[in-house]
Amino acid sequence: MKYRKLGRTRFEVSEVGDGLWGMSGWTGSDDNESRSSMQMAIDLGCNFFDTAWAYGGGKSDGLLGEAMQQNPGKRLHAASKVPPANDRWPALPAYEYRDVFSAEHVFKYADLIRKRLRVDSIDVLQFHVWDDSWANEPEFRSTVEKLKKDGWIKFFGLSINRWEPENGLKALRTGLVDVVQVIYNIFDQAPEDELFPVCQELNIGVIARVPFDEGSLGGKMTLETRFPKGDWRAGYFGPENLPRTIERVEKLKKILPPGMSLPEMALRFILSHPAVSTTIPGMRKADHVRQNIAASDAGPLDEGLLAELKKHRWNRRPQRWSD
Repeated sequence: MKYRKLGRTRFEVSEVGDGLWGMSGWTGSDDNESRSSMQMAIDLGCNFFDTAWAYGGGKSDGLLGEAMQQNPGKRLHAASKVPPANDRWPALPAYEYRDVFSAEHVFKYADLIRKRLRVDSIDVLQFHVWDDSWANEPEFRSTVEKLKKDGWIKFFGLSINRWEPENGLKALRTGLVDVVQVIYNIFDQAPEDELFPVCQELNIGVIARVPFDEGSLGGKMTLETRFPKGDWRAGYFGPENLPRTIERVEKLKKILPPGMSLPEMALRFILSHPAVSTTIPGMRKADHVRQNIAASDAGPLDEGLLAELKKHRWNRRPQRWSD
């Protein structure tokens, strides 16, 4: 496992982290298997874990808290998220900041998360949604500053709305944001345009989420793939998105170098960009842990393949089914 600085936090984090969403609500998740896979990831050098209160009402925070307590000799970094008070994803300019992240709401959930993680101070606390019209809200500044001053958190971050990487640039310029989490993968390359240069300029850590496009870049989905009702992916990979996605995945398979899997290529594409601090694939199963961590060991992709993958960029805007 290789390690990188998480921006100005100076945390040395594993460049392949562990995203815990799938452990708290995706079809087929099993708590004992999740615990075992998390421990395997730790044993293989993973030290960065991304969770959120919305992942099972604190369930994944609790699983992470258990793992941290059971590995007292290892410095494990926890990043969690405060849910929007209006329970709306994504954030929209029409929403008032005070209705989404009032100080009372933020401190309530920061405390709940601290208790589930079994820590006094959260390494990175993020807002789970964001709209840049809120960047200059006085309560935004006073809340983040108080969280840090009172020691509830070490650093603050934003999780940027799906397919809106530019919707956060104003907030980054406030000086309050230490870490930003954004969708970045072979299809979703838009963060390279404006977001990544600003992050590099301001030394803001980048957490690249959705490295496999919610599963399509795992390479196993087909036009017949269906997810059970209640699984978020059932809507995301519905009739409006699944056929177009599978068509693009099949094109990627045709340029795979010999001996390289599609998931490996997907992760190594992300890790080839110097702005990225860590990427957070889900790792509920032991095989996923081994394969994902091996991508770090393999290093960046060569320039020729990276140039070819640039042609597979897919510019998308938020849709009803993508929320």
